[in-house]
Amino acid sequence: MADGRGRVVAAATDGACSGNPGPGGWGALLRFEDGSVEEFGGHAPDTTNNRMELQAALEVLQRLENLPRHPDLTLRTDSKYLIDGLGSWMKGWKRKGWKTAAGKPVLNQDLWKALDAARLDDVPLRYVKGHSGDPDNERVDRIAVAFSQGRAPDLASGSTQPEPASQPTFEPAPQPLLELLSRLELADRLAQGGYALSLVELAQLVEQPLKQLETRTEPWFWRDWSVVPQREGRWTLQRREAGSGQS
Repeated sequence: MADGRGRVVAAATDGACSGNPGPGGWGALLRFEDGSVEEFGGHAPDTTNNRMELQAALEVLQRLENLPRHPDLTLRTDSKYLIDGLGSWMKGWKRKGWKTAAGKPVLNQDLWKALDAARLDDVPLRYVKGHSGDPDNERVDRIAVAFSQGRAPDLASGSTQPEPASQPTFEPAPQPLLELLSRLELADRLAQGGYALSLVELAQLVEQPLKQLETRTEPWFWRDWSVVPQREGRWTLQRREAGSGQS
């Protein structure tokens, strides 16, 4: 059960590896309608980046199976290996008895088979370019890297793994401030490019409950931007002029 948090409206995963192969980590997060966030991740002592990408997606899909899901929910990932494998390659692998076109055994079969069993028809994968300013992608990347380096990241609702003994000695800047900066930079890019956001994507950007945003029908202000409704339930951001009032 979601414990009153409502449906899951956003999900993101990432994997990391130091050495490839080497120590690895994976990170994931889920966002709920009430604005709450659940973060989790794990560590593997000897693995690859691809395995960590698959492991992260598997953990999220298995968790989503027992949670209420918004119809616009997608699983956001920067792994084309994961997207191409589940979306295109797997059908051919299965026909060939889990062999590649070259007749060699498919790598990471254990995880691919588990993902095939765990996939959810109502949760499509969505590609997001890594390190492009997407707040959730940046966050799960930091979680995955921390686990790969044997550090225990400060998670929103606890880790799926015991905390390693070693701890970071300092933080270059407070994590909430870094995440806010990423969201503000992304908002500026979206405004400059005139990109339209779905309501779920908008809720993710401004970190407001989806139910609250569903009641809005007129333009409104968020920080330095006007949020303007468009056709088909989409929204755009427009830079506000200096000196304009707050709302």
